[in-house]
Amino acid sequence: MKRVFVDTNVFLRYFTGDDRQQHRQALALFQEAADGAIKLVTGPPVLFEMAWALRRAYGLGKPDVLYTLEAIAGMPGLTITDAPVVERAIKRARTSGQEFADAYIAASAEAAGADAVATFNLKDFRKLGAPLYRL
Repeated sequence: MKRVFVDTNVFLRYFTGDDRQQHRQALALFQEAADGAIKLVTGPPVLFEMAWALRRAYGLGKPDVLYTLEAIAGMPGLTITDAPVVERAIKRARTSGQEFADAYIAASAEAAGADAVATFNLKDFRKLGAPLYRL
């Protein structure tokens, strides 16, 4: 079965509908996957871009961004690389009020078995509950 990696702009057109033709094309792609005709794949960098674009270009708040990321993660026929870390990151971002990218770093550090995170962004990572390495 054909596997297709989905870029950020396809998700943006699907969710925002700001370009009608591209929205229809994205809708058709996701319907093909839901019908089992193709398998879709995407990864964390796409989700980072998506979160950034929705916040900066479209003015969405953090809760709406996380809702959209959850919607992507739940799309039928779509696999997210590093899915368990992505799921933990979405939950951490929601409970802490922090950005998805920082929550992903904290969740990724935990998944990698790291004892601490080395960062100068102490305030946000404390809110994420990440153990911090003293620099």
